[in-house]
Amino acid sequence: MNDQLTFILNGAREDVTDADPTMTLLSYLRRTKRLTGTKEGCAEGDCGACTVAVGELVGGTVQYRPVNACIQFLPMLHGKSVLTVEGLVGPADELHPCQQAIVECHGSQCGFCTPGFVMSLYVLSKGAKAVTKDQINDALAGNLCRCTGYGPLIAAAEVATQCQPRDWEEQREAADKQMLATLAPCNAISGSGKRSYRPGTLDELARIYEQHPDAVIIAGATDVGLWVTKQMRALPVTIHISQIEELRAVRVDGDKLWIGAAATYAEAERAIVDAFPDFGELIRRLGGVQVRSAGTIGGNVANGSPIGDTPPALIALGAEVVLHNGGARRRLPLEAFFVAYGEQDRGPGEFVEGIEVPLLEDPEQLRCYKVSKRFDQDISALCGCFSIKVRGGVVAGVRIAFGGMAATPLRALTVESRLLGQPWTLATIDNAVPAFEQDFAPISDMRASADYRMLTAKNLLRKYFAETQHPASETRLVGPEVVLS
Repeated sequence: MNDQLTFILNGAREDVTDADPTMTLLSYLRRTKRLTGTKEGCAEGDCGACTVAVGELVGGTVQYRPVNACIQFLPMLHGKSVLTVEGLVGPADELHPCQQAIVECHGSQCGFCTPGFVMSLYVLSKGAKAVTKDQINDALAGNLCRCTGYGPLIAAAEVATQCQPRDWEEQREAADKQMLATLAPCNAISGSGKRSYRPGTLDELARIYEQHPDAVIIAGATDVGLWVTKQMRALPVTIHISQIEELRAVRVDGDKLWIGAAATYAEAERAIVDAFPDFGELIRRLGGVQVRSAGTIGGNVANGSPIGDTPPALIALGAEVVLHNGGARRRLPLEAFFVAYGEQDRGPGEFVEGIEVPLLEDPEQLRCYKVSKRFDQDISALCGCFSIKVRGGVVAGVRIAFGGMAATPLRALTVESRLLGQPWTLATIDNAVPAFEQDFAPISDMRASADYRMLTAKNLLRKYFAETQHPASETRLVGPEVVLS
């Protein structure tokens, strides 16, 4: 049993023992290592000021992704390379091209957000050199700037992504690769009266979770991280699962798409885009790149948030969740997994292994609508997902699901019954719309009023009809103007 946590920090091996397993990477960088270039802004993965690059050995190369250091726990870094804004600087304090581009394009005023932008640009520059404006906007969506404005930062991105890597940068990456290949697995780490396990296989995870059914399972920590940084909760026993290859699998099995519980949004995005284009667009709007690089669809499901964006789409697709307990598995429709607010149909020692999603004959029949105050990096006021099959002008199949309209993600069963078997016409839509009030009783909160949610849900069905049928002369919204994203 290896209890030593080891990762590469700015090119040097970092061995950690007896550390609090719920210490964040940001706290370790700033307080223990005095690397204060990485800033703390929101402490919830929202502003990007704490962005660092994390490299992982994949297929013989080191692949980097941007992550929010404020919600990454130390055990998540074992066997990886961490690069901060200080680590980008070359010999004789030569600035990295990403840093130099921000200087030359006047991309920094107060400077607080600048290190996070630099690190996001660094990861962007490691990809394709011919980046588009849309790709730049996506890459920077998880970084907030309140004084410089995004014009100079986008200009800096265009410059930085055209620069050739420096010799010293390539040498550092080669050294990282060599060191990462020699690191032994870490099975657990203890400190401050807490213990964190890092099982290497699915069977080992099942065994440990049977022994510690009250442990908190952590994949990307984009939700659980806030339990520590915002709610100040103590987590005595945690189990990290992102290193289990079986849980990171994303594959097409016949007529179904399998998404492992530890597969990140970024890892699953390509397969989802290919199978369900509109669901893929919903994923693109879920958080910033930093969140999608760490967070998982399995975690979004397992935590049961009533405003999680992926469950409505998965429910509309008829997905099933596969649960694992010891040596046994069971599966159930995803909508049946959500019992009540904060409660899921999951017994002691039972965990989400993956999600199985039936493929559609016509991928365009699924439409996902996220309604929020900001287009990027925002929590939904409501999220409506529709999968309606029309054959010969008649509704032959229908699944409609919403998040943000109830205490759990929920199907609109009464609305569905009003549509099924009926002509696909505006008259049928008009007859079905009042049934939303039988299916849902939304509440008012800081994101939207109950009346807004109900009216918008009704209009989203009209929007779906308009987009799929294009009856321009018939299309209308009812009630006050509703701005739809």
